[in-house]
Amino acid sequence: MNLINGQMNEQLTSIIEYFYKWEAETPDAIFLRQPFGSEWREVTFKEAGQEARKITTALHAKGLKKGDHVGIYSKNCMHWVLADLAIMIGGFVSVPYYASLPKNQLQEVIDLSDIKALFVGRIDQWGDRSDVIPEGLSVIRFPLYKGDAEVSEGDAWEDLLIKHSPTEENLVPDLDSTWTIKFTSGTTGTPKGVVHSHRTPALVMRNERDINWIGVFNMKAKKYFSFLPLNHVGERMAVETPAIITGGSISFAENLASFAKNIQESQPSVLFAVPRIWTKFYQGVTAQMPEKKLELMLKIPLVSGLVKRKLKTAMGLRDIEIAATGAAITPAFIKDFFHKLDIHLVEAYGMTETCGSITNSPDSDSPSDSVGKAVPEAQLRIDKETGEIMMRTPYMMKGYYKNPEKTAEVLKDGWLHSGDVGELDDNGYLRVTGRVKDAFKTSKGSFVTPNPLEEAISENEFVEQVCVVGLGIPQPIALLNLGEAAAGHDDEKVAESLIETVTALNATRAKYENVSTVVIQRDAWTDQNGFLTPTLKVKRAELDKAFGQQYLNWHEAKNNVIWS
Repeated sequence: MNLINGQMNEQLTSIIEYFYKWEAETPDAIFLRQPFGSEWREVTFKEAGQEARKITTALHAKGLKKGDHVGIYSKNCMHWVLADLAIMIGGFVSVPYYASLPKNQLQEVIDLSDIKALFVGRIDQWGDRSDVIPEGLSVIRFPLYKGDAEVSEGDAWEDLLIKHSPTEENLVPDLDSTWTIKFTSGTTGTPKGVVHSHRTPALVMRNERDINWIGVFNMKAKKYFSFLPLNHVGERMAVETPAIITGGSISFAENLASFAKNIQESQPSVLFAVPRIWTKFYQGVTAQMPEKKLELMLKIPLVSGLVKRKLKTAMGLRDIEIAATGAAITPAFIKDFFHKLDIHLVEAYGMTETCGSITNSPDSDSPSDSVGKAVPEAQLRIDKETGEIMMRTPYMMKGYYKNPEKTAEVLKDGWLHSGDVGELDDNGYLRVTGRVKDAFKTSKGSFVTPNPLEEAISENEFVEQVCVVGLGIPQPIALLNLGEAAAGHDDEKVAESLIETVTALNATRAKYENVSTVVIQRDAWTDQNGFLTPTLKVKRAELDKAFGQQYLNWHEAKNNVIWS
């Protein structure tokens, strides 16, 4: 469909063409909303277009040509989206990085990227990162946001807006040209640059419009809230891309501390969050009202509606129409909890390599222990020998940037090997049961798949994060971080609760899978200390590396719960 000329046909339409449409047809509609303390700065489509077009002119003035690579190193904010628009308007290729990357990892991805310019924006720490900026690389720094690190390198965004005029060209990209190179966060190994063309998001959104798979085009409101890193494929395909294509608005969180306040003030219709965020919502509610009491109140007809509305408003989910969850597998009990509040969590299971989802669970009757069915035009199959999930889809990457060997490892005969283990039921629902490389062998010679054990332990109200390990020791042990709910209880009560949870779990598992010890680590796992990816997935290999030498002592300890 060609929206620019108003002609209806089957031609795919690129993301930036939709932006041109709203810029021309609804120039005064609000597109971006950025909080600054108690105030919100709102940017219209026209204002966004003018600002992005000036930055495009600035990039051309620096000698960049169509097809050149441009990096973005920043937390989510309105300038991230404006920079991305400027890149697309100029026909450049976006190469976004995680804002939490330390100096050595930033240097690694910059070296792999072949970028000609770099946007540097909202960063917690800058320090000596300027040392990894190659000589001659053009740097454009976003305006300074309160609480972020100050960057002095390069040209100031504000100065370029004054210096340059907006380009008037509405460049339409060749759909088979490169749109973006996304570096995987990865739980192990060197990041790989996943290459996607403009055709991929155009095809995804056309199929969504025609089939109404998720319901993006049929929403009453088009209010998006952006919190998951924008360089993550999920956020880019669930928030930025559909907001541009449907003419919606994107609200941002100022920081982690203000997240609750910002989402309450926004009351979005679309939120894509990782399981940890949905778990925090759950823990926040149950900390104020025990789940048994809540269930009782939800059974009372006159009270149920009032309770649901109050809770949803407090969470910022009063107007939610699409609540999506992904980046890691969401525990079934979390989905079941939100279902009681009439919020259906749509699971999005996929990979950067498939430009987002390969399965979704848009129907409320989808089994809560599944990740749904294959998205339109996608196929799934399970390897009979290894149980690995394999995918085939028109939304596939072009390959890993300058890495044909790695590309050949995962793409074989048109099928992408996911590295995940799972099973398909007779109705086409996919269940992900673990990672091929997550399974470990105990010293007794038995293989343990940790993921089901972790999901059961995570149901304990005091648990924030859990990782079951045990490579080379007789039995598995569980490492975990406690959540906020544990703060109001003494250590003995917390320990008793965890023992009860593990005892109940062990009664349902084979002897070799029994968890012998729970190790509570007081220091939180974060992406800063390397134990979590930027999308908050646990790096099992890093925990093994840091604590593996203590596993046997912990297993043999007299106490079943150890505070470390």
